[in-house]
Amino acid sequence: MLSIRCVRFSPDDPLAALELADAPEPDVREGWEVVELRAASLNHHDLWTLRGVGAAEANLPIQLGTDLAGVTADGREVVVYPLVGGTDQAALVSEGMHILSEQGDPGTLAERVAVPPHGLVPKPAGLSFAEAACLPTAYLTAWRMLFVKAALREGDAVLVQGAGGGVATAAILLGAAAGLRVYATSRSEERRSRAVTLGATAAVEPGGRLPERVDAVIETVGKATWAHSLKSLRAGGTVVVSGATSGPDPSADLARMFWRQLDVRGSTMGTLEEFHALLAFLERTGVRPLVDSTFPLADAHAAFERLASGDAFGKVVLAA
Repeated sequence: MLSIRCVRFSPDDPLAALELADAPEPDVREGWEVVELRAASLNHHDLWTLRGVGAAEANLPIQLGTDLAGVTADGREVVVYPLVGGTDQAALVSEGMHILSEQGDPGTLAERVAVPPHGLVPKPAGLSFAEAACLPTAYLTAWRMLFVKAALREGDAVLVQGAGGGVATAAILLGAAAGLRVYATSRSEERRSRAVTLGATAAVEPGGRLPERVDAVIETVGKATWAHSLKSLRAGGTVVVSGATSGPDPSADLARMFWRQLDVRGSTMGTLEEFHALLAFLERTGVRPLVDSTFPLADAHAAFERLASGDAFGKVVLAA
């Protein structure tokens, strides 16, 4: 079967470490089931793995991918919850917490993938396989950031840094549908305009002044936007961090943090209960994940090029 793999680590040219290979059928552990791929979305996590960040040479070659929607052997249409080793809050913060493609577990970018039984979640009938494949990483992460970590409710205001990225796009769509006032940033005028089309109240250039101070900031960019994130918060506000694509080491600006009593909260993925809540919200509101582009599984290199270029607005998807 076709498998998309990381065969070495290449920090400066991650796509040089990408390989399409003929792999054996998945090794099925007791209780696990095989899902035949219909669609899988790409994440920056895959690029970090190709660079060697958070991955071990002992596990090479690594079958990439954390997101999958497909069909089980008995015909059920499912979307895969990718956390291995648990489903709850304790699992999220445990030392052994990992997702598919980490710690020796094969990822989702293959024609057939073995997954733990708790990972088989019924695919909502109203979602295409491509849309469902966007959910497990980016949309679940955005859901937890908005409604669990920041505890935002209808009428609150939130700033989403870096419109166009997978988590950022998800946060705009989900936040707007939940009745939040959503502000977004982007260096691109076109992306700012698209963010407003998706439901943002307004979009500004990075560092731009907002119409109001916000209750929370969704931060995935890191160093380049950190100062703006802190300055944009109301007193007692919260910045929730799930990534740092521009660098992980900004100035902490401690004086601003303690004087204005700001909270900084880290967030990764979400629990299985939160995943079910996300799916129910999508069915109730009619919100659909934004797919930037879809490529055949055999054209994975082009899909990764699209992801790495930074030009995608929404999720890049591989389809069977």
